[in-house]
Parts: sequence; structure tokens; C-alpha cells
Amino acid sequence: MTDRPPLPPFDHDAALRKVQAAEDAWNTRDPERVAGAYTADSVWRNRDTFVTGREEIVAFLTAKWERELEYALRKNLWAFHENRIAVRFQYECHDAAGQWWRSYGNELWEFDEHGLMRRREASINDLAIDESERRIFGPRPESEHGVDFPVA
Repeated sequence: MTDRPPLPPFDHDAALRKVQAAEDAWNTRDPERVAGAYTADSVWRNRDTFVTGREEIVAFLTAKWERELEYALRKNLWAFHENRIAVRFQYECHDAAGQWWRSYGNELWEFDEHGLMRRREASINDLAIDESERRIFGPRPESEHGVDFPVA
């Protein structure tokens, strides 16, 4: 098995790097790339959907990004301890009808000793916004890595 650094137990800098790596991967909108950061038997709760394993993760993300167009995400470290990290996040996207959405949420992550995520629990709320209210445009510039993103 290949390690996926940084590895637990996490210190503050390692937790920040792990969060940024996740944000960067999700902003590629590449389901295979994203799924590679999870254990083969990873368990997710995403809203009211339960997903187990990389194959289901790929299917879930493929459907998600077919529906959530121009998806752009920001994640912020909330807390960490040993092999667990909590994040808050926001993302924006639009649907096929052109309605823009900002989604707010929290995730709880648990990692194995190789740095792969074996558990992900996400709670997410959606807010319809006008295109003029957008504030997330593509991947985060490197100069903003580790900078908290405002809630409102």
C-alpha cells in the first residue's frame, strides 16, 4: 500500500496540508483522482446518501459533477486530533437550469495509518444565490492556502 502524506498523527501544519490537498483534488472534479485518497472500503455519509468503497465514491462523484456544474470549493480546517480532522466548507455551482447555489457544510474525517481517509461524514445545506453573488471562482490561488474563507 502506498502512503498518502501527510500521515497521522496530525499536527497543525500537517492538518492544513491535508485539508488543502483535499480541496485541490475536489476542485479537479476528477472522480478517480478524488477516490484515490480514500481507503478501498471507505465509508461515507453525504447528506442522506451512504457510500461504501472507491467504486461507489467514483459513481457518486460522477453523478454529483454532472449535476453541479462549474463546481468550485473552499475547505477550512476546523479542528484535528491524532487521525481525525474536522473541516467546514463552502462550494458554489449551478444546475442545468442556470440556478446558482452556495452549499455550506461540515465534514468529519478519519484516516488510516497510510494517510487514506477511511471515513467521511458530511452535513450540507444549500442556498440559492444570484450569479452576481458568487465569490468562489475556480481553485484557490496558492497565496490564499490556509486562509479562512468567510461564512457569509
